[in-house]
Amino acid sequence: MGSYDTLDYWSLKAQKEGYPARSVYKLKEMDEKFGLFKGAGTKRGAPSGALKTEGAGSPSRTSGPFKVLDIGAAPGSWSLYALRRMGSAGSLVSVDLSPLSRLYDKGLFDGSNFFFIQGDITDPAVRAQLLERGPYHLVMSDVAPATTGNRSVDTLRSLALVEEVVAYAEAALIPGGNLVVKVFQGGDTAEVLKRLRTLFTTARSFKPEACRSESFETYYLGLGKKPV
Repeated sequence: MGSYDTLDYWSLKAQKEGYPARSVYKLKEMDEKFGLFKGAGTKRGAPSGALKTEGAGSPSRTSGPFKVLDIGAAPGSWSLYALRRMGSAGSLVSVDLSPLSRLYDKGLFDGSNFFFIQGDITDPAVRAQLLERGPYHLVMSDVAPATTGNRSVDTLRSLALVEEVVAYAEAALIPGGNLVVKVFQGGDTAEVLKRLRTLFTTARSFKPEACRSESFETYYLGLGKKPV
């Protein structure tokens, strides 16, 4: 097993391409495979590659930009990917307990189409601010709890966060909108997937190539939110 402190292929690639963490390639793969940003448009500086979808919903376009909510955004790789992917055609709201890294953003985090809240997603005041800035076409989350090394404890902590993210998606996604959230496998996580199947046209799990082989993380996707 390799050390998480060791810079592997994906970590070195992230640094070279201007991202603070390897997690960007997990989002990129899921976007290309499932069309998470379908309808956002592709602007200069956006990641290349044609998007292929597998049952992805086409978010209903409302007036205004394609809106994305990034929950648990620090250090900022997913937020940077979203801003580069959408260009001026979209807007992004991000939230985390920690600040975002400014090492690679080149001013993108100062743009008028980006808003960051440093706070706890379970805080009613934070929740109100996030919901007020919606509704969103995509809710995405790579959030993870502070890990203990005890898989059972870590899975339970992750599950609590996942349930919070799903609640945000239920409240804030437009009809046809998409969700992607990181999950630590085990415990009652299968119940979350069942819940997603009631909320979305398609719900499934997916483990991107950039996930560490020894990791028990995976991702749940809800594609095409059903009308209420």
